[in-house]
Amino acid sequence: MYTQCPQCLTIYRVEEKDLAAAHGHGRCNHCDSVFDMLATLTSQLPLESIEHLPAHVAQADPPVLGAPVLRPQSARGELPAAAASTPRGARRGTLPTFARSHRTPSRGSRGWLVASAVLLLTLGAQIAWSQRANWIDDGRVRNLLEPLCAKLHCQLPLRHDIASLELLSRDIQPHPSVHDALIISATLRNDAPFAQAWPTVEVALSDLDDKPIAMRRFLPRDYLADARAINQGIAAGASSSLVFEVVDPGHNAVAFEFRFE
Repeated sequence: MYTQCPQCLTIYRVEEKDLAAAHGHGRCNHCDSVFDMLATLTSQLPLESIEHLPAHVAQADPPVLGAPVLRPQSARGELPAAAASTPRGARRGTLPTFARSHRTPSRGSRGWLVASAVLLLTLGAQIAWSQRANWIDDGRVRNLLEPLCAKLHCQLPLRHDIASLELLSRDIQPHPSVHDALIISATLRNDAPFAQAWPTVEVALSDLDDKPIAMRRFLPRDYLADARAINQGIAAGASSSLVFEVVDPGHNAVAFEFRFE
């Protein structure tokens, strides 16, 4: 349907839902005036060139509607008086076919419930997979997964427990054979009651004001040459000496610190 702004004569296409929502009034996007869209409402535009859409003549009395389509039940569940003369054999309160077909969408409801359940399970699986490292490191979950994994002939990755790693000693010396390089050594002990993966070691060097000058992170393969030792991890209660080679950042570096990840 179409309507025309009476101020700037702009013709707009309008939908029924917009007419109902605004009670027939609209705002012109060109001149910003508010006008009655029903005054010039038409279902189609004339083929010839136009300037004004014809305005509808206002009637003193509202028109009488004489082509009923449906008379639903009243709010109290009783039929209106006009429906008392229902023909014999017809069911009282029976809706037309097009209304009954949308009354009990049981198949659609079941399909929607199944789809929602599948989406929830998929979301839960994605969350569990993204947090798999935390689940594997949890002792209670680990006790459930290990027997299951033994039956499936799979192997769980080593656990991580940074809080159980104890730094027993550390030292820094100039490199004996490489100019402008340092050798940093440390002794690490695993106080956990289980073997755990070798940590990522962060070494930070700082000056007298505790301002960082240089920092480097060492993965297990950077400070262990034996791949089998990396796969076995550090045993429960075991101690190990670690050696790191770094570039000497200069005389301002007077302190260093270890962090495990």
